Amino acid sequence: MAVPLALLHTFVIVARSGRMREAAASMALTPGAVSQRVRALEEMLDRRLFSRTQAGVTLTAAGRTLFASLDEPFRRIEATGGETPGARSHRVTVSTMSSFAASWLVPRLSSFSRRHSEIDVSLEIESRVVDLSREPVDLAIRHGNGDYPGLVVAWLMAPALIVVASPALLKSRAPIRAAADCLGFPLLHDSDRADWRLWLETQAVKVPRGLKGPSFSDDHLMVKAAVAGQGLALVRDLYADDELRAGRLVRAIDVQWPTSFAYYAVCTKEALQKPAVRRFRKWLIEEADAGSSQVRRSALSPTVTRVRRGRTALKHQLG
Repeated sequence: MAVPLALLHTFVIVARSGRMREAAASMALTPGAVSQRVRALEEMLDRRLFSRTQAGVTLTAAGRTLFASLDEPFRRIEATGGETPGARSHRVTVSTMSSFAASWLVPRLSSFSRRHSEIDVSLEIESRVVDLSREPVDLAIRHGNGDYPGLVVAWLMAPALIVVASPALLKSRAPIRAAADCLGFPLLHDSDRADWRLWLETQAVKVPRGLKGPSFSDDHLMVKAAVAGQGLALVRDLYADDELRAGRLVRAIDVQWPTSFAYYAVCTKEALQKPAVRRFRKWLIEEADAGSSQVRRSALSPTVTRVRRGRTALKHQLG
C-alpha cells in the first residue's frame, strides 16, 4: 500500500510539535486540515498514532515506532533545502478530468502564472472523484449537477453539445441541412453511445435501432478523431473551441443542445483559507466567465441558472 508522502510528513510535523495548531501554522494549513490528514493516515494504517489530551497530542506506541523511522529521513530532506510535501503554501493541487484539462484548463494556465508567478499549480488527472477532506488535493473541477454536500461550490460553465466535423469530410458528402442528414455520415459516439440518439430524438428524427461508429471514453480523443475526418462528433462546445477557431473543425449544423450538467470548482472550507487556493479559484471563475458567450448563458436551463445565482450569493457571503 502506497501512503501519500504528504500524510507522512504531516504526521512527523505534528509529532515534533505535539500540537495540531502549531503544526498547522508551520505548514500553512488549518488545524482542521491537519487533523483530517492525521485521521486519514490512521485509517490507512489501521492504527491509532496519537492520543489526544487537553495539552495537545502524544504518540501512541505505534506512533513512536513510525516516528522513529520517519523523523531522520525528513530531517535530511529539510537540511538539504529540499521541499517536503508539507511546504505547500505557494502551491495549489488541482484534480480534474483529462478532457477538461487538455481542452480548456491547460491552454489558459499561462495566464494564471503571469498573474501569480509565486504560485505553482500541480494538476492531477483523475477519472475518479477524489475525497477532498482526506486527500492532499486543494481543489477539484467536477462535472455534475452542483450538489456536493460539505464543499464550497462555484459554478464555472454549462457547455452545450454541438455537431462538428472536418471541412474535408463535409465536402465529401451531401450537405447537412437538417438533423436527419447527420445519419448520412459516420458518427463518433460517447462511451455509453447515448448522446447521438438523445440529440436526434430532440430534433424529432426517427433514430435507427443501431447507430454505428466508434465510441470514445474521452471527449478530447473524439475531437481529435473528428479533426482527422473520421466522422461527425457531438461534443461539448468548450472541447472543440480551439479546433473551431483554427478552422480544423466547423459546425456541421447550427443546432445546439444545452446540457443539464455544468462544471464546478469545489473545495473544502479549510482549503479556501489558503491564499493560493483563493487566488486560483478566483482566477478560474473569472476565466470561465470571460469565455462564456451571452448566447450560451441565455441558453442555460432554469436549474443551472438558479445554481449560478446561488454561486454569486455564495461569493458575496465568503467575501
